[in-house]
Amino acid sequence: MSFVVGSAVSFSWPDDTPVFADLSFSIPGGRTGLVAPNGSGKSTLLKLIAGELTPTAGSVTVQGVLGYLPQHLPFAQQQTVAQVLEVDRAIAALHAIEAGDASEDHFTTIGNDWDIEERTRAELDRLGLADVTLDRTLGTLSGGQVVSLGLAAQLLKRPDVLLLDEPTNNLDRFARERLIAVLRAWTGCLLVVSHDRGLLDEMDRIAALDHGEIRWYGGTFTEYEQAVQAEQEVFERQVRQAEQDVKRQKRELQQARERAARRASTASRNLADAGLARIVAGNLKRDAQVSAAKSNEVHANRLGDAQAKLDQASRAARQDDTITLDLPGTTVPAGRTVFHGNDLQATYGDRLVFGGVGLDIRGPERIALIGPNGAGKSTLLRLIGGYQQPDSGVASRAEGRVAYLSQRLDLLDADRTVAENFASFAPALTEADRMNKLARFLFRGARAHLPVSVLSGGELLRATLACILFAEPAPQLLLLDEPTNNLDLVSVGQLESALTAYQGAFVVVSHDDRFLAEIKVDRWLELADGRLTETRAPA
Repeated sequence: MSFVVGSAVSFSWPDDTPVFADLSFSIPGGRTGLVAPNGSGKSTLLKLIAGELTPTAGSVTVQGVLGYLPQHLPFAQQQTVAQVLEVDRAIAALHAIEAGDASEDHFTTIGNDWDIEERTRAELDRLGLADVTLDRTLGTLSGGQVVSLGLAAQLLKRPDVLLLDEPTNNLDRFARERLIAVLRAWTGCLLVVSHDRGLLDEMDRIAALDHGEIRWYGGTFTEYEQAVQAEQEVFERQVRQAEQDVKRQKRELQQARERAARRASTASRNLADAGLARIVAGNLKRDAQVSAAKSNEVHANRLGDAQAKLDQASRAARQDDTITLDLPGTTVPAGRTVFHGNDLQATYGDRLVFGGVGLDIRGPERIALIGPNGAGKSTLLRLIGGYQQPDSGVASRAEGRVAYLSQRLDLLDADRTVAENFASFAPALTEADRMNKLARFLFRGARAHLPVSVLSGGELLRATLACILFAEPAPQLLLLDEPTNNLDLVSVGQLESALTAYQGAFVVVSHDDRFLAEIKVDRWLELADGRLTETRAPA
């Protein structure tokens, strides 16, 4: 049974920029992971299925009740947990009836949901939110708790079809394990957009969206990677064979032209020596020229065919660009203390976030900061960078710039282009140098002049990273808060390559163990229960 069917779906933005054209697909029951580069239309496709966008042509049909968790949750800070879960009115009606108010409106509000309070608490417990009360406001929750809350709201609908857009963003390891346990038990139709390789390995199949088409691969993401790698090896062999064929055809074309030229020269001498009448000699010369032209055309056509096959094979072979980064100014001597913190304390309202924290960062250390949602990891990053002052304790930094990449990626001016933003961060560089450095971050030609407001998540991260790394002076300490959020897998790889080449110190908050392993973290810190402790890499 197909739970979701798209028939000849086309969609364009209001400025007529096309996203999909005549796309048809059907999504069966079970767990499907949707993967594609940033900007390919993954989130747009989910919005079309959810009915938040309308196709410009074609149709999308969904069988049963739909649940949809978007990438960016539309919740206000002052909303309560009960309001987000959309159970506030039903629970209020239950309490009113229990207090003796038998108004008919209360019974209408409750409907058949007499167990709504118990179901709500059970769903929150299942997702690791057992200590979150229904009257608590979103402003008091961490980013990961808000994501888990959004998922709980969708699960309470008892959906037949569940759409999740980057559901592990901001989730700590505990919350991520809870999410995976829920999805393992899922019996309906699940469609997940994610860059989380561990989550994608829980899928029954992978749908790869590429150039407006969907290709299907049975099995987990690891099996998908193996299949794609095998395809790429075939395509690369075809490219090499096509390149050899083009070289051979070029060589044969040149040889044919040289032979024709030699024959023409020899024929001219022979005709002159033979003393033939001018008209006869002219006819023979024209016949030779026609023969040479035909031979030239045959070889040129063969070369054209070989070049076309090479172009086709090259298009099929995926070429993932990588960020190139060379920043000698970021080098930090091994013995230098970049940051010193002693007895740091931070509070949120009346709540102690952490206290008694001591931390020294020396030399080019690569530090992973881990811990549960709400433990204060982002707060500690801001204290390290000097973007927030501790309520008590001492924080000092060595001379040199600290660069901070926040979860929100809100550093750049959305109304200005990438190039204009970059110029404001690195005004001492010449325009040619700026264009060259932006090209290293894959902003080449016209892409450097795109407004920041139209960039995908991966493009926005690359633009922000370029601005903070190339600003003067070069940063000696880099602070990264969940940098892989909203990134496609290619962009995650690009970020890994950039951080591997970075020669300064960095502290990164991330739940992605594979990402942390790739960037060669050499020190692990865990912030939990208000205390910071040295720990080991997760098993």
